[in-house]
Amino acid sequence: MTGIDLQQKLGLLTEASEAKFGKMTPQHMVEHLTLTVKIAYKIKWPEFEANENQLAQKEMLLNTNMDFPIGLKAPGSDGELMQLKYSGLEEAKEHLLRSIQEYHDFFNTQPEVLTVHPRLCWLTYSEWERFHEKHFKHHLGQFGV
Repeated sequence: MTGIDLQQKLGLLTEASEAKFGKMTPQHMVEHLTLTVKIAYKIKWPEFEANENQLAQKEMLLNTNMDFPIGLKAPGSDGELMQLKYSGLEEAKEHLLRSIQEYHDFFNTQPEVLTVHPRLCWLTYSEWERFHEKHFKHHLGQFGV
């Protein structure tokens, strides 16, 4: 997803946008995406070796046309909504866009680095890109944008 495309889609998202599925509000969704982007470059997740099931999930999600599954809980989540960090949706959108720029800057200076995804284990920049593309499509589609 290009920066311009994402900015246009975020512009369509308002506090009044209704979810087609799930219990997140628009702001919860944007903050969730921000957190996921930061896990790719800033928030260190404990290292682990993927088991066969996780490797199969990684292969299916990243290397097929499979859409991101509805109802999949974020690793470490109890299914409850996280506490909001920002004062409102517009501030949350600004932090998301800033985090995406920092993510690209991080990988531009370290293109070969691998970072840990909480479910899929070690990912390259190109694998993170495929993950984020599907993850963003899933959650923006959750609100019809």
